[in-house]
Amino acid sequence: MKNNHTLIIGGGIVGASLALKLAQAKCPVTLIDASPKQNEVDWAARLAQRDARVYALSLASIGLLKEVGAWQKIAASERKADYSQMQVWQRNGIGELKFGDERLGNGDNASPKLLGSMVEPFVIEYALWQRMQEEDVSSYLTVIAGQKVVAMDWLGSEKGYRVTLEDGKSIEAALLVGADGRGSFVRRQAGIELDTLDYKQTAICCAIQTAKPHQATARQAMLPTGTLALLPLADITAEDKASPQHWQSIVWTLPRNQALALIEEDPQVIADKLAAASTYELGAISQIESIASFPLAAQQAKSYVADNLVLIGDAAHGVHPLAGQGLNLGMLDVQALSAQLENDFARSSGKLWGTNQTLRMYERLRRPHNSLMMHSFSALNWLFAGEFAQLRPVQQIRNEGMYRVSKMKPLMRLFAKQASGV
Repeated sequence: MKNNHTLIIGGGIVGASLALKLAQAKCPVTLIDASPKQNEVDWAARLAQRDARVYALSLASIGLLKEVGAWQKIAASERKADYSQMQVWQRNGIGELKFGDERLGNGDNASPKLLGSMVEPFVIEYALWQRMQEEDVSSYLTVIAGQKVVAMDWLGSEKGYRVTLEDGKSIEAALLVGADGRGSFVRRQAGIELDTLDYKQTAICCAIQTAKPHQATARQAMLPTGTLALLPLADITAEDKASPQHWQSIVWTLPRNQALALIEEDPQVIADKLAAASTYELGAISQIESIASFPLAAQQAKSYVADNLVLIGDAAHGVHPLAGQGLNLGMLDVQALSAQLENDFARSSGKLWGTNQTLRMYERLRRPHNSLMMHSFSALNWLFAGEFAQLRPVQQIRNEGMYRVSKMKPLMRLFAKQASGV
């Protein structure tokens, strides 16, 4: 099987978004997804459950999903929780940051300005899957599901790569895109090394129902043990919708040993400790579901590109979840790479695709920005959590900084704009 343009390995949100972006531009693309092939019955079973995990989609990510025709499906499903405010505070100190006091319209018709939307991962994946079935893109898009890549062979800069699937079939492409996550097979096979930082922290993730409504506000408490995020979840049942805005997605960062001990406790014990850690910001917790944990580490590929090969999303970088920007950075990768590919293809009258110059330009656009984000999130984590963060001089500097920043409206608007990605 041959494909003269692009082969994307990794059918997650970032890989699928790039595939749709290129197919819409009438650029032939093949997407390989190791996950089993899904049908409507499979998706219906998954969508019947509430996922404790949620992505805090920025306005830039929402814009990209609109461009590829997936956001319209998410909006129609009502499986999203828009948020118009963000609140950040520290438990042992002064100063509180609040974003989202802007309103659109005048008088009684004024409404809060949207900052982003919380959406469960498989809701986004389903919308992308639906979009890939539609005729205007399916003519240019080949999807191979349930197959892993077992070998990659570079054929030279003129031909690109040949990859071999576990069923023995092979595919050739001028450009190979690694969108296959943190443990990227593509990155490892290309011999690209990683810079890594182990935070020695573990995040506990769950869904909770609280006594008070979230009021379309994303909340984050900066605790001595790590960050605690309370993120709005969509209301999915008739009971939820009768009393809306009481479900939250939780990401609770703790020192690794403490988190692993807590995860073994009875769910009600976890719920009680979680409510106390949030200082009952949203009252008591009446229900807790889907409790899970995952270790935290930051990583950055030493290079995003090689001959005929490029990395995007988690295959290229991974950040601390305290600002909820992991997926958003990957979606910005998609925008930058697709724009660069299409621009160079058009300027060359259809002759150049995925050249080293094109790929290096993408890397220059994205790697410094992603590095800045990764180190900024690491610095924030270091400033608020751990023994050093509890030293009195550090607490005083932190308190003064948060207090002064909270009083600077132009700076607050700048932070909100950076978070939105637009």
